[in-house]
Amino acid sequence: MSNSADPFAPAVQTAHVWLRRIAEDLATEDRAFAYRATRAWLHSVRDRLEIPGAAHLSAQLPELLRGIFFEGWIPTKVPVSHRVSEFVQQFAAEAGVTEDEAAGLAWLVTDALRDLCSPGQLDHVAVVFPADLRSLLFGVNTGPFDEGTVDEM
Repeated sequence: MSNSADPFAPAVQTAHVWLRRIAEDLATEDRAFAYRATRAWLHSVRDRLEIPGAAHLSAQLPELLRGIFFEGWIPTKVPVSHRVSEFVQQFAAEAGVTEDEAAGLAWLVTDALRDLCSPGQLDHVAVVFPADLRSLLFGVNTGPFDEGTVDEM
């Protein structure tokens, strides 16, 4: 089927471009792994946003990634806890990685998405997160996570 006859071709192409960029930032050619990490990031961040914030972030995503973003979402059950440990647990489980790997992967996905989204978009969304979760997502946390210092929603 030619692209001109396939109305979904532009959406698929854009999703491939974004996934390729994220895979490059993850230093992998394993597109399935890059997809799992992206999906884990989308869900883990989405679940910590209020409904308007989730809608605002989703508007930045290509159509196929927007569908993944909303997959399994229950708006009446958000936002969930902003504890870093819970974010890392959710991300690790969805990405199929260890919790030790999850923090670095989350930062790498954030870094790629910051370049792919409109300038400042992710910074604007993350302003609702406590400092330690923002640090994890933006790659400046250098030590273990102390749950005692994390604000609870």
